[in-house]
Amino acid sequence: MLNLFRKMLPREDRFFDMFAAHARTVVGAAEALVESNGDRIIALEDEADDITRDVLLAVRRSFITPFDRGDIKDLIQSMDDAIDMMHKTVKTVRLYEQTSFDPIMQEMGTVIVQAAHLIAEAIPLLDKLGANVQRLTAIAEQVTKVEGHSDELYNQGLKELYRRHGATGNAMAYMIGAEIYGELEKVVDRFEDVANEISGILIENV
Repeated sequence: MLNLFRKMLPREDRFFDMFAAHARTVVGAAEALVESNGDRIIALEDEADDITRDVLLAVRRSFITPFDRGDIKDLIQSMDDAIDMMHKTVKTVRLYEQTSFDPIMQEMGTVIVQAAHLIAEAIPLLDKLGANVQRLTAIAEQVTKVEGHSDELYNQGLKELYRRHGATGNAMAYMIGAEIYGELEKVVDRFEDVANEISGILIENV
């Protein structure tokens, strides 16, 4: 009955514009990560933080929201966590002055871009949950598969690092490589968190 009542009332739809704007920053940051453009990621993270603040402010000020306020906050925060993790990866790369990356690291970058585009496709579909439930469910499943592939690449990358540096005793090179692999994997994990939030919204509203 409550859900029916909410559907009959006027709602604040600019949330979807803000979600879409944030998703664009996430895609841009993912593509910048592949291009090793750290300055671009930092600029996009600042833009994403501004959008996140606007969403949280709108949640407090809006009488009727498209779906549960807690879900809105969790969704935008999970999206922001993804770009924050990309920024953290950039800081690690700069800290250790890395200028070249293993092929498997580069492949993980491609996976990150793939996950970002999937999320960016899903976000506008939230405006009409009932009509888009099938595609949203499929996207969430695809992101989970992408995350599984990322896990495989992470393990493969660590094995390659050990093969290359373990025998020579170059512990520092192994440590740096392992940290970068770990942070790339966490970026993909954050995208899976976004997909899980979307799945939760579907369960509660469809």
